[in-house]
Amino acid sequence: MDVIGGLVARERRGDALALRTDSRAGSYSYDKLRTNAWKAGNLLRHYGVRGDATVAVDSGASLSPQPLTAALGAGLLSATVRFDPPESVGTRALVAPADRVDAYDPGPGTTVLAYGDVPGVATARHFEAELWSENPNAPPDEVDPEGALLAGERAVTQREALAAAERVARETPIESGDLVAPRAPLSDPAAVVAGVLAPLSAGGAVLLDESSTGDVGVGTDVPEPRAVDPAGAL
Repeated sequence: MDVIGGLVARERRGDALALRTDSRAGSYSYDKLRTNAWKAGNLLRHYGVRGDATVAVDSGASLSPQPLTAALGAGLLSATVRFDPPESVGTRALVAPADRVDAYDPGPGTTVLAYGDVPGVATARHFEAELWSENPNAPPDEVDPEGALLAGERAVTQREALAAAERVARETPIESGDLVAPRAPLSDPAAVVAGVLAPLSAGGAVLLDESSTGDVGVGTDVPEPRAVDPAGAL
């Protein structure tokens, strides 16, 4: 697997848990994750995101499925994702919680998509509302494995990120059905690799309920019985 599309490929659909929140209704199966990632890609594409673009994603005070589906959708377009960007944003799109949208100063070419509540900023679109009516098929874009997927101190390509994710899953180990809690800031690409991409590559689930303890924790001083230090993920 060397592109993000492999994580949400049609053949990986099923009822197994991919994203676990604090409720059954809010959790995502692999089938729902695939559909919403495809829809997110088409939504971002509608607003001009392509392989040469960057999508800024604010992961929020408490991580939820929306920023992760937005990031996967951007990856399906060969775009670069920057988690938790600075307040002055000049990227092609910004995906942020509705209650934080007004904290940003988007550039004139930046489309703002707010998730959670309906945004109070007139220029922002509501992510979930627009996602609901989007095309549920895979975006048609050809994805370059050597294209940048994650922005940070250095860019991490799709191929590099997925190879590192598979290595983390193998060495930890992370197995099908394991719950992996990302407890390190996603502004660090290594935390995204270990806390999000690794469990998805192994058929595990990303634990988004901060009040629960998973099987594997990504970060330092985590409550889980198995721990992954993001510093060694890339």
